[in-house]
Amino acid sequence: MAELITFREGVLEALFEEMRADPSVILMGEDVGAAGGVFQQTKGLFEEFGVRRIIDTPISESGAFGMAIGAAMAGMRPVFEVMFGDFMTLCMDQLVNQAAKVRYMSNGAASVPLVLRTTMGVGAGLGPQHSQGFHAWAAHVPGLKIVVPSDAADAKVLMKAAIRDDDPVLFFEDRLLYAGKAQARDADESLPLGRGRILRAGRDVTLVAIGRMVGVARAAAEELAREGIEAEIVDPRSLVPLDEALLLDSVKRTHRALVMDAAPLRYGVTGEIASVLSEKAFDWLDAPVGRLGAIDTPVPISRSLEPFVRPTPERVAAAVRKMM
Repeated sequence: MAELITFREGVLEALFEEMRADPSVILMGEDVGAAGGVFQQTKGLFEEFGVRRIIDTPISESGAFGMAIGAAMAGMRPVFEVMFGDFMTLCMDQLVNQAAKVRYMSNGAASVPLVLRTTMGVGAGLGPQHSQGFHAWAAHVPGLKIVVPSDAADAKVLMKAAIRDDDPVLFFEDRLLYAGKAQARDADESLPLGRGRILRAGRDVTLVAIGRMVGVARAAAEELAREGIEAEIVDPRSLVPLDEALLLDSVKRTHRALVMDAAPLRYGVTGEIASVLSEKAFDWLDAPVGRLGAIDTPVPISRSLEPFVRPTPERVAAAVRKMM
């Protein structure tokens, strides 16, 4: 049986293995060197690969990310870490107007093979400026690929695939998943971006769960099963590219769907996936596609208020009952 690894260890193992295999892979970011990362998510890399490949950057996300883009265009494969996803706003010009556009504007003559790695997620009492998830923002930009793993094993193989990809990939890691464990896969395996998975088979409703919401969906499915409602759980793994075929096949079997994400509901990922299902599986649907997300408010720093912001298994189960 394969060993159990945590989400944090999965991503870190991917970095070690890819850096050992390919000298063009470098890591850049604030406190990623001797400090080992603010969440110890880069621990040990500096000691093995040294200052030339593990590069502590100044506190200037825009300037440092610009250097990463230049390095990628010059033949390197940078993994650029943004400590908190909220700080992506500081490098959005470089990301949206440069990294995402280079291949198109050069007619394929140049590319930007880099990974922007960052954290996301409500639930650690970090408040409104350190708890947001901007994966929907990024998914709206042509030229960017978006990955949101939900467990340790996927985190490892998807990070390896992201590093090997020839386009800019944004890799979102939910901090509350860091300690979660899963069975490791073969060291040389990588997972093609754009391939989702069915985590639980069911006949009555499809629960499309993004990242951390997979755990919420599992808990809700157990509760619903006691009432005779069998939910199928689908994890897209990546938002761009999106495994539409898998989602549509599931809905054609269950005839109902609920899409859930931990980020705010309006103009988010749930709306895009719901529209795909509504437009392309309309003839198979017995009810409107449902959506659940965080309420549309800044994230409170109060630990007693935080739970009211994000979807819970109880809210998921209630939504499914109404749909049935």
